[in-house]
Amino acid sequence: MIIMRNKRMERSWELRRFLLNNLPIRYKLIVHFLLISILPSIGLGLLTNWTVDRIIERQITDTTLQLISKVNHSLEAYVENLQNITYFISFNPEVQRFLEVLPETADEDGLTTAAEDRTSTAANLPSSPAVSDTNTPGQLLEAGNEYYEIRKFLQGFTTLHSEVAGILVVNSQGQYISNEMYARTEESLTRESWYAEAIRNKGIFKIIGHPHNRNVTTHVNYQDSEVVSAVRAILDPDTQQVKGVILIDLKLRVIAETAQDVRLGKTGYLTVVDGEGELIYAPPDPYIEQIPLEHLDPSGSGTYSERIGGRDFQFVYRHATFPDWTTVGIFPMSESAAEMREIRFYVVSFVFIVCLLGMTASFYLAHSISRPIGQLASFMQKAQSGDLTIRHWSDRTDEIGLLGRQFNAMLLQIHRLLSLTELQERQKREAELRSLQAHIKPHFLYNTLDTIHWMARRRGAVDIAEMAESLSRLFRIGLSKGNDMIPLNDETEHVRSYLQIQHVRYQNKLDYTLSIDPKIQDVHVLKLILQPIVENAIYHGIKERRGPGHITVEAAEEDGILVLTVRDDGKGIPPEKLAVLQRKLQAAAAVSAEGPEKTATAPDSSGEDQQGYGMMNVQARIALTFGSRYGVTIQSEEGHGTTVTVLHPIVRENPAWMGGNRT
Repeated sequence: MIIMRNKRMERSWELRRFLLNNLPIRYKLIVHFLLISILPSIGLGLLTNWTVDRIIERQITDTTLQLISKVNHSLEAYVENLQNITYFISFNPEVQRFLEVLPETADEDGLTTAAEDRTSTAANLPSSPAVSDTNTPGQLLEAGNEYYEIRKFLQGFTTLHSEVAGILVVNSQGQYISNEMYARTEESLTRESWYAEAIRNKGIFKIIGHPHNRNVTTHVNYQDSEVVSAVRAILDPDTQQVKGVILIDLKLRVIAETAQDVRLGKTGYLTVVDGEGELIYAPPDPYIEQIPLEHLDPSGSGTYSERIGGRDFQFVYRHATFPDWTTVGIFPMSESAAEMREIRFYVVSFVFIVCLLGMTASFYLAHSISRPIGQLASFMQKAQSGDLTIRHWSDRTDEIGLLGRQFNAMLLQIHRLLSLTELQERQKREAELRSLQAHIKPHFLYNTLDTIHWMARRRGAVDIAEMAESLSRLFRIGLSKGNDMIPLNDETEHVRSYLQIQHVRYQNKLDYTLSIDPKIQDVHVLKLILQPIVENAIYHGIKERRGPGHITVEAAEEDGILVLTVRDDGKGIPPEKLAVLQRKLQAAAAVSAEGPEKTATAPDSSGEDQQGYGMMNVQARIALTFGSRYGVTIQSEEGHGTTVTVLHPIVRENPAWMGGNRT
């Protein structure tokens, strides 16, 4: 019993271990497959939903604007018809005679009274007894017939145009003529606000909206909210003085019938507002009582949204140029597109099916790929623990099999590199020991030279003292406390000391110039890169020429690179020999770039390589340290001298990787 339980525990532990080894890559693959299958589907669904929503919304807006345009066209037709009626009335001869101004008379108290006090009643009632006290029967009959013709003329308009609720013609003295409309009181109609509005517009037809507290009513007794008033002043063509005003009431019923024919969704509707923001027409129980003018563009059309009573509403409007009205469509956004819900249902169904299929395929593919990878990972763990003899055996020909074979090759390469590293470390320790032993002699030597220098000065041998001092500096800077990089100033002093020693040796045959830019004296360079080049210039250039020679050493910064130049006017190098040297320099740079194993095969200092060994060494060191971009180039013309240029990177501080004090 206990043995079976232990076996089950072992199998359970092995199973958990197996799952733990595969969970990361497996879930990564699952997530990857889901990302490339499900997310694009979801994104496509969202994009489709958003695009269709925008298209339907745009179509609804365009359709609503088209309906509003038709409504505006109908309203403009009604208003233009009213305007034309005012023109017909103003051109009528009888109306023109009625509008002529009657002379004013004085009463018994000396006050002036207008002719309206004498004839206003007669103008409205042809057989009124009120005018019989002040007019003869013949005059009353004549006046009655004349006014009857005008009323008959006006009645023709109201008969032909059912949208006209009434027409009223008032002259400048307050007299008026109308079939359907009359004054409530005897107060002059010239004091009405609509009369003043007509005068301000100077003969231009004007819609003034719903009437408010005016002294005019109709026989039908229309409410103020049931009509819309329009006025136009009639001017004298010669004097431009107001002769009278025509007032026309338009039945709101025609506007309501035009707007009610348009349905926006289930509960949407159209409303009409004037330029002052007053509602010209609105259905019963509208969603909003007042349309804010700041939301409406008076010069065109547009849409905007607003939240009213916890619901979002869409407003679509278009401005009518004549009259100055704006028709606004208002409908709940929830009713804007019932088809959108059906489209969303199909999109969601499509995404759900794709997600279901994608998850199934993802789990299957993840398992088929992660299992061999998990096996290979277990081999890698054994190799990581130090067992480099492990090998992956598989007959697979896919990427997993290729990875296994590369893993085996990697183990062989690691084993070889470890052996090589051990060999190199042993050689490095031996070289450091030899270097330490070699440094003991230069220390003793330049200390001895320093003693000779002070002994020569005490005995007055200045030339011997200077030569000993130069040689001492030469050794001290060359040693440089074991540093591989030294300041450019120290490198320059090293070359100067070398040239001073050679100048004493060759007397007047050698002269030299050092030109170093002060801005770059603090940069660091590889040590002993100038002295070998100067030595070649002396022994293969100046020494071989007749007469004295000159060597110039220059250092400057060009395009972020340190350029060191050694120029001599010596014998020069023949072309064929120069070509050989240039090939050697290129080969030294290429060999150094391949690593320390290849560098060991660089030209040595024996035989034919002796002449260019110094420059080859400098070239190899620079290329090995900084790359093949930097190094040594040589140009020469036989009989005119040689120029050697060294390209070196700008290094402001001595980097730690170049080594420190090794003494």
